[in-house]
Amino acid sequence: MSKLTGKVAVVTGASKGIGAGIAKELAAAGASVVVNYASSREGADRVVADIESKGGKAVAVQGDISKAADVKRLFDEAKTAYGAVDILVNNAGVYQFGALEAVTEDEFHRQFNTNVLGLLLTTQEGVKHFNADGGSVINIGSTISQLPMPNTAIYTATKASVDAITHVLSKELAGRNIRVNSINPGGVETEGTHAAGIVGSDMEKQLVAQTPLGRIGQPADIGTIAVFLASSDSAWLTGELLLASGGMR
Repeated sequence: MSKLTGKVAVVTGASKGIGAGIAKELAAAGASVVVNYASSREGADRVVADIESKGGKAVAVQGDISKAADVKRLFDEAKTAYGAVDILVNNAGVYQFGALEAVTEDEFHRQFNTNVLGLLLTTQEGVKHFNADGGSVINIGSTISQLPMPNTAIYTATKASVDAITHVLSKELAGRNIRVNSINPGGVETEGTHAAGIVGSDMEKQLVAQTPLGRIGQPADIGTIAVFLASSDSAWLTGELLLASGGMR
């Protein structure tokens, strides 16, 4: 029997990148997966098709996690499809880098609304659907909260908030046997890092040079850690920030 057989997982922002990698690994470990997406239906459908082609179970559900009504509908549809939720992965996130002079109210609120408010709204609603046995909440932070870089003030602040929220909720939800941990990736090759021009750039070379394992990460690297945190193998872990960075710290 696979580690997550009979479990139900909701993964936000799972139409591509790290979220897609996590969704696929959870499904490979036996979980039924709700693949949340905000706008890329095509990408979410590809993730579902990939999971189903390997014998897994998945369904795509649209929803903007920064909106409470969308979050409620996401979990209503998850419950309709699979019943109670056991695993929540708060992966959805946005970013844009720029110098201090480029900071605007709109960009501040765009990033905080998804990366911080969205995480809170999704966890608030999601834990209502956990059963009496509890479950696992897995937040996706970033090593940038501990290794800050110039021109990332807003994004770094959102990920530092994810660290803080992970610690707070791990204590707040422990009495319900709900564990809350965070995976904080270093550089990962995704559609986003390609689009941002990071992959193949001097920035990637710098990241690799600072990484003892000598390469940039892949979504599956993060997905297998998510399987560990979602399973009973990590039953004694909560409130932890796991640096998934190939040793870069």
